[in-house]
Parts: sequence; structure tokens; C-alpha cells
Amino acid sequence: MSDEAAAATPEADKPAAPAPALPIKLLIIVVAAALVAGLGGAFVIVKFMGGQSHGGGEAADEHKTEASAKSEGHGEAAGKASPGVVFDLDPFIVNLADAPDIRYLKLTIKLEVENEGVSANLSGRIPQLRDTILVLLSSKDSAMIRSPQGKFQLRDEITQRVNGLLPKPGVKTAYFTDFVVQ
Repeated sequence: MSDEAAAATPEADKPAAPAPALPIKLLIIVVAAALVAGLGGAFVIVKFMGGQSHGGGEAADEHKTEASAKSEGHGEAAGKASPGVVFDLDPFIVNLADAPDIRYLKLTIKLEVENEGVSANLSGRIPQLRDTILVLLSSKDSAMIRSPQGKFQLRDEITQRVNGLLPKPGVKTAYFTDFVVQ
């Protein structure tokens, strides 16, 4: 029995044959190839989609140019599409309403008005105009006005407040030509 026990022991001490390493390596290679192919395909799709939407925009711009060229022949339609008179304001430098920090805003605004009469009316109301805009700007905090939505909202609020000063609303929109938050 001792020979049988001794013979059984070496077989028991031998480790089992390791699983072949080829399937694990093959699996890793297949997964890596699929990942590379997927990323490459996504890149190609984004490039083609980006190119088509940009090209569509150019085609739309060409149609708009043709339409505006046609409307120039009709004096009445061309008058409505033309830009209004621009009224310049001196730059504003205000403290923003950020509580723990002190932040400043430097803003230059140009107002598009309907006609020269509105521009003349605004010229006579410069102190009220600047006061209205200064009060509005100093009530804003930097986080809000840094976002594009905040800038659009601020533009709309300025237009509404300036129109509120006039006997008849004549300001179409406000344009920011200088916008620095520090």
C-alpha cells in the first residue's frame, strides 16, 4: 500500500494543466479591435454630420441672399429688412451683486432704434438712461451674466427698461460691444 500511496501522492501534487492562454489573449484583442472600430466609426459619422449641417447652413445663407436681393427690387420690403439707427452709449463700469467677492463689469452698449427721432429722444434722456442701466447692472451677479442665457436675458431687460423711459417704445434691441467681468 505504501507504493500505491506514494504513487498516488505525486499525481496529487502535480498541478492541473493550466487553461490555454490563447482564448484570453484572443478575447482582449477582439475587444480592443471592436473599441477602435467603434471610435473610428463614431468619428467618421460626426465628421460627415458636421459637414452636412455646415453645408446646409451655407445653402440656407445663399437662399437668404437671393431672397434679400429680390426684395431690394421692392422698396417697401427692403425698408423693413434694413437695420435701424444705432445709438451709442458710453461704457458702464459697475460693481456686481456678488456677496462674498467684489466683482466688476465693464459693458459697452449700442442700442438699435427705429429712427432718428427716437435717437434724439434718447439723447435728451442720457442721465435717466444711464441710471436705469446702472441700477439694473448692479443688481446682477457674475455667475448669471457669464452664461449665454444670462446675457440674452440682460439684453432683453435693458431693452425693456430703456423703452419704459420713452413715450413710445422705439428701441429694437441692445448690442454688447464690450463685456468684461472681473
